[in-house]
Amino acid sequence: MGDGEWRVGAAEGGRLAARWWRWALSAPDEESPVGDTTGAYAGWRQPRDVWFLAGTYGGRVVRRCSIPSGRPLFFPVLNTKRAAVPFLTRPWRLEVTRASAALNSSPLELREFASKPFPLRGVPQVAWGLWCALEPLPPGQFVLEVEAAAANGFWVDTTYHLTVTPPES
Repeated sequence: MGDGEWRVGAAEGGRLAARWWRWALSAPDEESPVGDTTGAYAGWRQPRDVWFLAGTYGGRVVRRCSIPSGRPLFFPVLNTKRAAVPFLTRPWRLEVTRASAALNSSPLELREFASKPFPLRGVPQVAWGLWCALEPLPPGQFVLEVEAAAANGFWVDTTYHLTVTPPES
């Protein structure tokens, strides 16, 4: 297990950020893991090699969900994306005024990742964000707390009550 931090390099982090956006926006609005306020849609079309936790559209959200052991977790603390158009292929970065994440009250390392342009609904996009990458969690109960704010007034305060389930035999 190590210290729980999954060492993700800049290129891999950018690819994961792009994958996260494609995953997060693949759900219809009524089943969106991002719009979800309870955790009911946390398992929406999860990839096999990683478990994505959704960000939110801002404000306070508390989610309860089960996740499988054996998969690393990747999630945004504060993130954004925009269309990549000629001469504007750099991601839009938020001016962060505060950002933190903690698992069972232990602070987690936040990493800044930006993607290369990637297709989303037929339009090239670039993503930016502060992200957390965690090694697979052992079976058990965990509390993940994410808080962040940007200078433009956007803020998030998300608590996940995670139940990590043993691998299915």
